[in-house]
Amino acid sequence: MCRRIAVAILASLALFITPLAIAAEHKAPALPKSLRLYVFNCGSLDISDPERFRFKKEELATTNLSVACFLIVHPKGTLMWDVGAVPDSALKPGEKSALEGYATITETLQSQIQKIGYEPSDIEYLAFSHYHYDHIDNANEFANAIWLVRKVERDAMFAPKPPDRVNPANYSALKDSKTVIIPTDDYDVFGDGTVVMKLAPGHTPGHQVLFLKLKKTGPVVLSGDLYHYPEERTMKRVPTFETDQQQTAATREKIEAFLKETGAQLWIQHDYIANSKLKKAPQYYE
Repeated sequence: MCRRIAVAILASLALFITPLAIAAEHKAPALPKSLRLYVFNCGSLDISDPERFRFKKEELATTNLSVACFLIVHPKGTLMWDVGAVPDSALKPGEKSALEGYATITETLQSQIQKIGYEPSDIEYLAFSHYHYDHIDNANEFANAIWLVRKVERDAMFAPKPPDRVNPANYSALKDSKTVIIPTDDYDVFGDGTVVMKLAPGHTPGHQVLFLKLKKTGPVVLSGDLYHYPEERTMKRVPTFETDQQQTAATREKIEAFLKETGAQLWIQHDYIANSKLKKAPQYYE
């Protein structure tokens, strides 16, 4: 009888000890010697009404939009940029996809991050191009990171009446996160000019793009929602739902001049066709 009791006690203890041991064993990968960019597939948006973007269906190569998430790994730390349109919790074990509104995911962001040896709790900094749901819906998973945010965006997210196209429950944990309010139009995350957040207002008041200076790939700008479709860029169409359409047009001119000045590529984050061709984690750009 005593032996049975002892075995039962040990088995019960194992339920608590094993997860703790696994957590203790986890160690984030060593930081690289040069900048790396990981691209994650955070799903797609099924757009049935491109009129909101001032297009007819026949004017677009595809009406679908991609949802991309990015991890920037710098010799001094890590930055998560945009975190998806569908919370990981919506994709149940054994299911092949999860749907929220017109957004679909087929793999969780956490599982993709784990493929390269990280957990969300390992990420040092968190930033979004802007507050719309399709860029922030896994925000709560990164509440331990230092949130880099512009005051106008944070104020809108936690206003008594939040703006349209947000789901406050999916970012509520950020209210208590360590937070750095970005004080300047250009914010150099690691202090060496290789990872710079640039104010690009119009889509939302505090919308921003991310400039990356990669050694082998060359300079890249992650667009946020400066453009959605590549046709917006070539045909100079501005969506109907911008916070300030004139400001968006002015911002686009400014960023286009910056691209010309630096020779940077513009990666349109919602460009379904272009993003399908990007190599995904665990591969990376450097």
